[in-house]
Amino acid sequence: MAVRRNGVVLLTALIFLPFFWFMLSSRPAPEDADLEQRLTELRERLRFAELQNQARSKELQALREEIKAALTEQQQNSHRPEGNNNAGASKTGKQLSEETKRKLRSLVGGGDLQLPSIYNYMPHLRDKPDALQPAFHLGQGRTGVSFVLGIPTIKREKESYLMQSLASILDGLSDEEKDDCVIVLFIGETEQEYVNRIAEMVKESYKAPIESGLLEIISPPAGFYPDLDSLKETFGDPKERVKWRTKQNLDFSFLMMYCQPKGQFYVQLEDDVIGKPGYISTMKNFALQQKTEEWMILEFSQLGFIGKLFKSSDLSLVVEFFLMFHKDKPIDWLLDHIFFVKACHPEKDNKHCDRMKSALRVRFKPSLFQHIGTFSSLKGKIQKLKDKDFGKQPLHRAHTNPPADVSTTLEVYQKYTLEKCYMGENFFWGLTPTKGDTIVFSFHSPIAIEKYKFSSGNTEHPGDKLINTTVDVLPENHEQKEGGILQDNKEDNTKTGMIRLDDGFVQIGQFNVAGVAEGEPDRSIGRVRQLRLRCLSDGKAWVILSEIHIKPDGTR
Repeated sequence: MAVRRNGVVLLTALIFLPFFWFMLSSRPAPEDADLEQRLTELRERLRFAELQNQARSKELQALREEIKAALTEQQQNSHRPEGNNNAGASKTGKQLSEETKRKLRSLVGGGDLQLPSIYNYMPHLRDKPDALQPAFHLGQGRTGVSFVLGIPTIKREKESYLMQSLASILDGLSDEEKDDCVIVLFIGETEQEYVNRIAEMVKESYKAPIESGLLEIISPPAGFYPDLDSLKETFGDPKERVKWRTKQNLDFSFLMMYCQPKGQFYVQLEDDVIGKPGYISTMKNFALQQKTEEWMILEFSQLGFIGKLFKSSDLSLVVEFFLMFHKDKPIDWLLDHIFFVKACHPEKDNKHCDRMKSALRVRFKPSLFQHIGTFSSLKGKIQKLKDKDFGKQPLHRAHTNPPADVSTTLEVYQKYTLEKCYMGENFFWGLTPTKGDTIVFSFHSPIAIEKYKFSSGNTEHPGDKLINTTVDVLPENHEQKEGGILQDNKEDNTKTGMIRLDDGFVQIGQFNVAGVAEGEPDRSIGRVRQLRLRCLSDGKAWVILSEIHIKPDGTR
């Protein structure tokens, strides 16, 4: 019996041992997972290099067309009567030699076939060589990044949400993510005074992101647009709506064309959205986790054209389709038509079509972006759209701040006290401020401040923000700070951003139009006893402080 039992045990071991060995060996080691992710990233970078090559090919094709047009014109001029040759020569310069013409023809190629280009869909651009270059550009021209975020904005009849959107998009980035992406703000207006005003407003609030290359601002030339007044009315839309949707198609196309060579992935946003913190890492991980490369778009919001991620290598096809039908339909319809053309069988039903399109159009949940606007960029249109998959956005952001006593001259609303906000438990909510109102943080021991940040307003009450409000500090030995960097008058101190006040405080910053104040105080200030927010004028609404972050400098 013992021999039989031992035989059974041995037989069982021989049968299951290979199975267990296979299971253990088939489990990917952590090193293999890291290697697989690196290989995926490498494939995307190779795809990006291929995209750059395609872009250069298109530029060469456009150059060939220009050369061919010049040769044709030269040939026509050479066959005109002698008396008319001067008129033609004045257009193209002196007549080319036969040797020069031969060399140019060899560059162009002898075939009669021509590839379609943007000039086929927008023929008015042929006589406007500068129409495909931004009329306005502010930024460092950063390229070679993983993500490019495009934000188009135009003049709105009523409320603008641009600064709140920029604040959310920029705040949602980590320092590492800021080095590997670029945000392109497209001001879709040709009135230069308006473009300059918006650019200056953004620059005033976000000087550092612009100087680092993280944020760029561009606007299109007037010559890029065709005659929008001659458009045919379709689908029962009035003339103004047809003009608006056509211009939107062209705006998005210009923005995509500009962004395409800058990075591996392109994300389309709008000027009235907010994002969840860490959205870049979430999008990158989701893109790299896709089992196949068949996808054409990853959707991080279910609304309109918000949070749509493309591979930059696919943008040429997308833009060409938009330009081909820019006069005919709205841009979200055109995007859906691309998927229909690529995936749907004309003899199958809608369910089959939707199933095939889902392989190209992959949805991520929960949504990473939320629409916050009420008034559309289309005059007179109210648009209270909300993404139900976005979830509830936190109304405050908590930080660990140095020990301090807090006080304010503002009347506090119910339970939303300044103490709770400072401790990270809730936001602070006060009634409408008047000129001279203050919020004061008195530190238990003097501290050197490395950096600070105050955010006002939140997603439920975006208008309850501090405006025309300064950030002041009281140096530990303010009586001795009459010398050095603080001895100059207010005008001279604008270079350092510091102004010495009569009560011993030093103004080190100010809230921008987005309701945010942040900065790094000059080290010459040393340690401070107090930090104060001071209202310079009467407010127009209640005030919410949704974030208080005072980070001490541990080296001093």
